[in-house]
Amino acid sequence: MVFLLIPFSQSFAQEYSDTAPTLSVSLTSETPYVYQDSDGYTVVVGTVKNNNSLSSVTNVMIQVDFFDEFDPSPLEVVQGRTTLEVLPPNGESPFSIKSQTPNPAITDASISLLGFDSSSAKEKGLTVYSSEISLGKTLSFEGVLKNGGAPGSNTNVYMALYDGFEPPRILEVITLELDDVESDSDVSFNVNREIDARAVGFLLFAESDVFSSNFIDVEIPEPQSVSKLVSISSVYVRDSEGKRLSEIPVNTIVNVQSKLWIQFAADQSTNETPYTYYIQIKESATGKIEYIGKDDGRFIGVGNQYPAIDWMPENSGLYFLETFVWDRNNIPIAERGPFVLLNIQ
Repeated sequence: MVFLLIPFSQSFAQEYSDTAPTLSVSLTSETPYVYQDSDGYTVVVGTVKNNNSLSSVTNVMIQVDFFDEFDPSPLEVVQGRTTLEVLPPNGESPFSIKSQTPNPAITDASISLLGFDSSSAKEKGLTVYSSEISLGKTLSFEGVLKNGGAPGSNTNVYMALYDGFEPPRILEVITLELDDVESDSDVSFNVNREIDARAVGFLLFAESDVFSSNFIDVEIPEPQSVSKLVSISSVYVRDSEGKRLSEIPVNTIVNVQSKLWIQFAADQSTNETPYTYYIQIKESATGKIEYIGKDDGRFIGVGNQYPAIDWMPENSGLYFLETFVWDRNNIPIAERGPFVLLNIQ
């Protein structure tokens, strides 16, 4: 059994999962995405991997326990399956499981993998591709599914939206039900809906009762009206006395600071730009996320600004430091900052 506890406050607390390579099926998400939808339901989104290089698997069962912040007993226990019915050898599938009720008391969730069955593989008889995409207040997307084999029933096209973190987090899975599809036919489909502002792209794929498709990575274009207000030119790590560090001691608080150039204010009437400054620290060898921190602030005017976040490393090794600046609607207002290699001793 794989167990993952997810506190999903907006502070981005560090999260852990058991993804040992000895497991035939495992959770791949270091930080599964948990949010409350517009109707108040709590939704847990992540990815599962079939680590078997020879056999497909099916009936991958996932259990989510939803908790409040006081009672160790779950408020709800919900079971669900992966988006794909059949995971091919070394294949992955997202999952999306939501609470049974729109309960605002839910503050935490845990995930466990309950089991799976071996399965025969599905042939790649389906092909999906995009024909048109644009982003304004809504995502407008048009695509085509091609069935190159026998007729299929229960045919679905899926869009798994992901964010700009590294590795990306799956934010939402959109399902388009096409039902019966004739052999050697092309079926058009479209989406026009609001999406999470953090989404930078999506994985497009399809499955029917007999066939599946490859995953197609589609980049979401920036809205024409959105311009980058901020540039991240430099990133520094300093000790408590303000000295720049080439080696960082373990269990010592350091200050991560970026030099930002504010090109123009978001609100011309007040000359202000509200922002959230993020840092993400990952192991250089594995890409595992060690820490995510944020700082909310407000730029006044234009010119250079220096947001900073304190961090205390707990483990030695080599790490990559990434920096981001988003507005209060979680839309990037700066390109990702330069990579910094950290040597923790």
